[in-house]
Amino acid sequence: MELLARELYDLLSLSVEREASDIHLKVNNFPVFRIHGELVPLVDRRKIAAKETIDLARRIMSDKQWQIFEENHEIDMAHSVPGIGRFRVNVFTQRGSVGLVFRVIPTEVRTVRELNLPKTLESLALTPRGLILCTGSTGSGKSTTLAAMIRHINENLNMHIITIEDPIEYLHHDKLSMINQREVYSDTNAFAVAMRSALRQDPDVILVGEMRDHATVETALMAAETGHLVLSTLHTTDAVETVMRIVSFFPTEQHRHIRLALASSLKAVISQRLILRADGSGRVPAAEILISTPLIRECIINADRTKYINDAMKQGVSQYGMQTFDQSLFFLVKGNLITYQEALQYSSNPEDFALKVKGIESASDQAITEMETSLAEGYSYQKDEEPITEVDRNVARDKKLEELIDRSNQIRG
Repeated sequence: MELLARELYDLLSLSVEREASDIHLKVNNFPVFRIHGELVPLVDRRKIAAKETIDLARRIMSDKQWQIFEENHEIDMAHSVPGIGRFRVNVFTQRGSVGLVFRVIPTEVRTVRELNLPKTLESLALTPRGLILCTGSTGSGKSTTLAAMIRHINENLNMHIITIEDPIEYLHHDKLSMINQREVYSDTNAFAVAMRSALRQDPDVILVGEMRDHATVETALMAAETGHLVLSTLHTTDAVETVMRIVSFFPTEQHRHIRLALASSLKAVISQRLILRADGSGRVPAAEILISTPLIRECIINADRTKYINDAMKQGVSQYGMQTFDQSLFFLVKGNLITYQEALQYSSNPEDFALKVKGIESASDQAITEMETSLAEGYSYQKDEEPITEVDRNVARDKKLEELIDRSNQIRG
């Protein structure tokens, strides 16, 4: 048993040294690291026997966690190793044997800029109230992004921050803010229960590890509507799918009400994909960013217009800091952070992206460029040269953006 513990210690230490994101332990297989997105078997290590995975799982679990695992045949948990770091662990059964996957959690919470994320996220983090969602597939960096935003709040505002996670990943230490971190099944029994309790704990900011069910979504929307900033994640690929997923948590007769509540409380959706760096030294996030505007809110409320959210994001780059995945990829290629080939592989519309990179714009893109220039230069004064308010300016911008969506759709159609 002690030899097995030493081998696990060496594996976890090596994973940090090699900058692996995950360690896979499967019966009768070599240990496998995921490094920069690729699975790398450690063929210089011995294969793992069935009894050893059981012994390892039992060793890193408390009695309560072992009981949950025996009942459910799977469990999420955190594991800390002094001198090495923290790991998020999923233990599960497959074909009658036990498997383990360790996710490496960096000891330091990196900043938005260190992660090469858009600066827009810094201003979003300081939003006083509302709902901000970070979405993407498993392993796309959602938790890392939210941790960076919590760090930015902690360093700039005097707030009470409550996090509800399963398990706790990044450890935050009080700076300007006070942070309480609660772990599901350890400090609370469920996300929804902890969310309801959080509202009675005088929070300014609530981070919910994941929107998993109707009750959690409903409570998060209520918290955002009543003056709190709520941060959370969803396993969706883009902004449109995110809106549709939230609505789908509720029965049909509530869809109109939920669309109205979501339009009122949603401040931003950040959707991520991790792309291999051009120099091969790691991965960099491509981020689609939706920012709430009058036009976006109309697209959320009106089910028939939800499909136009992507067009609204594409046209809101210079005014609101929005961007689509393809625009993010374009910026990363131009900045020499990723290769054109990698960008093309992850592009939502490869043909249009290829033309954009080559400097050839479609008719609809030319219309967008023309309108963006007009928006950037105009709307400071009315015809009588009197200054207009910021509200009037935004209304004028969104009216122009609506005209542009219609114009773009006519060109495409």
